[in-house]
Amino acid sequence: MKSGLQRRLLLLLLVPLGIFALVSIYFDYRTAGNVALQKDQQLLRLIPLLADSVVAPGPTPGKGPVLLLAPEVEDFLKGRTKSAGFRISGAEGQFLAGEIWIPEILPATHDPEFHSIEFNGVIYRIAAQRIKTAAGELIVELADGSDPRQQWVRSVLLKVLLPNIILVLAAGFAVNWAVTRALKPLIELKDAVERRSPRDLSAIDPLTTPAEVQPLVSALNRLFGLVNDQAEGQRRFVADAAHQLRTPLAGLQAQVEAWAQAAKVAQAGGSDGAVTLPADKIIKLRNATRRTSQLANQLLALSRADASAAAAQPMQRVDLKDLCESILPLHLDAATRKGIDLGLEAQPAQATGYEWLLRELLGNLVDNAVKYTPPGGTVTIRCGPGPQGVGDAGQSGVFLEVEDDGPGIAPHERAKALQRFYRVQGTVGEGNGLGLAIASEIARVHHSQLELDDAVADAPGPRGLRVRLSL
Repeated sequence: MKSGLQRRLLLLLLVPLGIFALVSIYFDYRTAGNVALQKDQQLLRLIPLLADSVVAPGPTPGKGPVLLLAPEVEDFLKGRTKSAGFRISGAEGQFLAGEIWIPEILPATHDPEFHSIEFNGVIYRIAAQRIKTAAGELIVELADGSDPRQQWVRSVLLKVLLPNIILVLAAGFAVNWAVTRALKPLIELKDAVERRSPRDLSAIDPLTTPAEVQPLVSALNRLFGLVNDQAEGQRRFVADAAHQLRTPLAGLQAQVEAWAQAAKVAQAGGSDGAVTLPADKIIKLRNATRRTSQLANQLLALSRADASAAAAQPMQRVDLKDLCESILPLHLDAATRKGIDLGLEAQPAQATGYEWLLRELLGNLVDNAVKYTPPGGTVTIRCGPGPQGVGDAGQSGVFLEVEDDGPGIAPHERAKALQRFYRVQGTVGEGNGLGLAIASEIARVHHSQLELDDAVADAPGPRGLRVRLSL
């Protein structure tokens, strides 16, 4: 993490610095070029004046002409002592006057030409032109050693490149030091999290971290809280499940131990060890076995409902009317034995969800309704279109509903009734307190919640219970 941020910051800071350095070099060169162009134009202006300075030919052939330097040419030469000079040559290039070190140049035409030479470590810009003078056709040359463009080329390493390189290197060291100091709290936070025990999910103090990291610390604290709550819920679930399973298993074990002891006594008395059991004990054994099996199945269903929240399989279209029609026959025998009128009011409706989970939800609701409705009561399964605005984007939703005319659940106990292993006070009959909890978990997986309400409003006696799931 540290090296990654360092590389990013170094690139983000040093690359612009390098670009600025290149831009600075470019503009320096452009400035030098503009000055050099002005120098060339000055030489072009002085060349005719230098030719006009030849007032007469030499006294003898081969001798230099008579010169009377024009004031501008004289000022130019005096202002650049040891960095300027002139040469006058014959038409064939023979030296006549001026500086001998200026090389011989033979222009092919009468147009001015420019050349650059180096002499004694100085680069000179030379303007030469073949021109007619008072002494005849001569070659006039004027040299200027103050060409800024050429001087720039020589001094670019020391005056431009080297300072910029030093600046970039210094900036690199400064950024590295600054990043190391700036990332120190973040590295300490990383080390503190790594040193934690897997069981330590306590919150991190945001005030001990930089302001930029505090949102990350707050998000971590929320995650720690969620994981801690989930772990605590799992611990409670395991403890409650063990407690609920202990009772029927202890009863089964006690009965089996009693029968085994009776078989031993009978065998010790000389018989074949056969034991005769009364019908009531067989029924108790069957009920205990059924309750244990039902509890195990409900625990498995609750575990599957929890895991399906993060399931990778996509939701599918579920026909709620077909679902209700398939659930009804499964509970018809139990309802008939108690004389309960189990009915169906299903309208065509479809929803997006997990069909097997919705089947589990509806099965638990109907099972609860049949189990706790007194003999001669009524249980109704419903599905159909719901009110506007229930679905996504304002579309009309659909609903599943189970209604009974049993004792119902008091309003102050309805929230508790959705908790695991909670049984409403005064409830008659056997149960594990998982039916509504499983249905509530499945509703949460479908981004909804169970709605518990009275089946009959303002009734003097039992008001029944209506459980609805809106999708």
